[in-house]
Amino acid sequence: MPHVIIVGCGFGGLAAARELANAKVDITLIDRSNHHLFQPLLYQVATAGLSAPAISAPIRSILAEQRNLTSLMAAVSDIDTTRKVVTLENGSEIGYDYLIVAAGSTHSYFGHDEWAALAPGLKTLADAFEIRRRILMAFEYAEREDDPARRGEWLTFTVIGAGATGVEMAGTLIEIARHTLSGEFRRIDPHQARVVLVEGSDRVLGAYPADLSEQARSQLVKLGVDVRTSSRVTAIEDDCVRYVDRDGEQRLASRTVIWSAGVAASPLGKTLKTPLDRAGRVVVQGDLSIPGHPEVFVIGDLAAALSDGKPVPGVSPAAKQMGRVAARNIRHQMASKPLENFKYSDYGSLATIGRKAAVAMVGRFKFSGFLAWLFWLFVHVYFLIGFRNRLLVMSDWGWAYLTFKRSARVISSSIDAKPGKPDDASM
Repeated sequence: MPHVIIVGCGFGGLAAARELANAKVDITLIDRSNHHLFQPLLYQVATAGLSAPAISAPIRSILAEQRNLTSLMAAVSDIDTTRKVVTLENGSEIGYDYLIVAAGSTHSYFGHDEWAALAPGLKTLADAFEIRRRILMAFEYAEREDDPARRGEWLTFTVIGAGATGVEMAGTLIEIARHTLSGEFRRIDPHQARVVLVEGSDRVLGAYPADLSEQARSQLVKLGVDVRTSSRVTAIEDDCVRYVDRDGEQRLASRTVIWSAGVAASPLGKTLKTPLDRAGRVVVQGDLSIPGHPEVFVIGDLAAALSDGKPVPGVSPAAKQMGRVAARNIRHQMASKPLENFKYSDYGSLATIGRKAAVAMVGRFKFSGFLAWLFWLFVHVYFLIGFRNRLLVMSDWGWAYLTFKRSARVISSSIDAKPGKPDDASM
């Protein structure tokens, strides 16, 4: 039977695999991790609200009943579209008849990759563990600090980038300081911690309409977040962030910095030797294939796709829809039927800001506050993988809502670890 390789088991890759469940093909699903991750709630792991198993599940478990699929935990290092082979990190090669590339994206530091060690981004569970460790250890180091200035550095948390992830992270951080850790320290008052949200453009949630953006900013300020827009970061150091705003160069003393300002397409797209856009994404045709290779499809964050002449956003619903269309087009090719062009159905956008605070845009309807927050809760629980995950998330959220406590606050950093540097973190 035809051999289909799917690279990546994010939302797009998983949707494609399921769409081919009853097709007469052999599928090899390759992912560098052993789990599917529900990325919209990853920041909840980074802020100790949820444990890792609540938002992830083993790929083999999810697809165990799909008998035409083999799952491999491996990293793809190269794709040769001429020979129709995929090369793994150990040098081994796997041939294919059809290929779906759903490798996703990574962090972009806009030419300053040296900032990565000081300002981790949030894409994987490992990123979430590291960010959580840094957040919780910052309070521990502040408790040990006698110098008020250095204590202030530890109690200042900087989030760079005010997209959905940055806004959600900033709002949750201020709630941790104001509520979760209240009464747990003796030498510091966590309530005095500062959360600064730095954004290069003139408003937060730039992808949202201006009125929702302003409502989000107002809700953040009400929670206690220091929102600084039109502020372009120029340097990140061990003890500060330097940026330029309308008043010139500024220095913000802060030892915990989280990066959510930009993403870059997976470097795997370059191996396809096909045109890329300015962000490094693969320019795909209407049916999501690449020029000259109708058997190769690129989906998700790696694809520069158009729908009705407009760019398709890099969000999970789009990736799922792309995955299903790419899989159906493989079946159409096998049956010698015309291929379908991808058309994105926009179900809306959601961003939570904090307790009882969120913004939502569904079709022509825009709303914010408590109603948007409830809608956000329902949607995210509904789309989680499996009943167990839904039960875990609902129970953890229910407990947090009633008590303001967060259950996933165990870290495994050794006491001699250097402040602010990577170390092991428990799940």
